[in-house]
Amino acid sequence: MIKGSMVALVTPFTEDGSVNFKRVRELVEWHVQEGTDAILVLGTTAETPTLTTEEEDEIVRIAIEQVAGRIPVVVGSGSNNTAKAVETSLKYEKMGADALLVISPYYNKANKQGMIQHFLTVADAVNTPIILYNVPARTGISISYEVLEAVCKHKNIVGIKEASGDMSLVSKFSKLIDDNFTIYSGNDDINVPLMSLGGGGVISVLANVLPGVSHDMAAAALEGDFKKAREIQIKYMDLINALFIETNPIPVKEAMNMLGLEAGGYRLPLYPMEEKNRAVLKAELEKLGLL
Repeated sequence: MIKGSMVALVTPFTEDGSVNFKRVRELVEWHVQEGTDAILVLGTTAETPTLTTEEEDEIVRIAIEQVAGRIPVVVGSGSNNTAKAVETSLKYEKMGADALLVISPYYNKANKQGMIQHFLTVADAVNTPIILYNVPARTGISISYEVLEAVCKHKNIVGIKEASGDMSLVSKFSKLIDDNFTIYSGNDDINVPLMSLGGGGVISVLANVLPGVSHDMAAAALEGDFKKAREIQIKYMDLINALFIETNPIPVKEAMNMLGLEAGGYRLPLYPMEEKNRAVLKAELEKLGLL
């Protein structure tokens, strides 16, 4: 299983709105050098719904090629169409993905048995480890404890990215952690609380801006040094909150651009942040001496 800090990588765009594939390669290499423990491409932060299939495939190819086995590459392959999720998962498995991120079916709002069968169908089709993705604010439905309990023993389902922000649900999920299954924090504001319940790491937006900080926070928690992990969490909490002052990934790409990390703009319906929110974000970066 992957442990530590996994960056939910942004998709950089050029001025004309096309994917900046050269910058994708550079960012992947930067993360390897900065100590990021794994790279996730085609997640929420990547603006994946606005990418073409050809763009998605090229991003995956570049990430796997550039990493060259030094750290794991996780690829978002989920869908609200089970057949499509299977097809996409098999494609990225063949391309060399180390793990797959499979979101709960969105919009369709599957019932309990439908969701169980969705995950098991994808897991049965591949040989690659799968991390489930629970983000009810975007999907409209949460993975329940009963669903997770029913699927977590599948040999290919090794974890869940928990992005509900519900610590009560996280506490229930933590009962399912064992040598073959773990929980990853999908909310940077509760990284340390979730890991204190046995979580194996974080899938982080913050890591796009401060990969070393995200790595150190997760590493301290994994080593049982929760005093150090807590101090890091608290030190960067105001910045973490500012990175979600508008819909992700708008603020984090803005922060990257302020720091010279060349993330580029957005594709509609995402739009540049309001000036008052941009001022808040800039102030937090300045407070930490990053600008």
